[in-house]
Amino acid sequence: MTKALRFFLYLILCLKITGCALATGKPFTPRFVSIKPNEVNVRVGPGQNYPTDWVYLKAGIPVEIIAEFDVWRKIRDIEGTEGWVHQSMLCSKRHAIVQSPEAFLYKTPNPASCPLVRLQKGVFVDLLKCSEEWCQVRIEDIKGWVQRSTLWGIYPKEPIG
Repeated sequence: MTKALRFFLYLILCLKITGCALATGKPFTPRFVSIKPNEVNVRVGPGQNYPTDWVYLKAGIPVEIIAEFDVWRKIRDIEGTEGWVHQSMLCSKRHAIVQSPEAFLYKTPNPASCPLVRLQKGVFVDLLKCSEEWCQVRIEDIKGWVQRSTLWGIYPKEPIG
């Protein structure tokens, strides 16, 4: 068996093991997404025959997809809790959670600019775009910039927008 054929068979085996995640058209896991509806059952396994472990009751909660199996996604939230949800319960619209005890929303991506709002830990924001150190976010009708390191729901060097 040639090296190329062995590599090709190995690649097919890897795709089967990961649930053919590349066939979803989305970037390979892990990746951040958000809870789509206001009520989502989180199951202990990938299927409706598995019991519901808990329920999310708010749309827009950022979660990280850490595994895929068919139409089921294993997710992890900011507290590290994991479970399985149907892919239709997730959306690609990005949100983040303030993870620092407090953060400031600035008019421009500069700590010397005018602070617009003080954000407390646990506040949800809509992610609009991010540079290396700053993210432009929206809360209600207020748009501004927050230091990227204060947020959960985005990878350190991940480009947004």
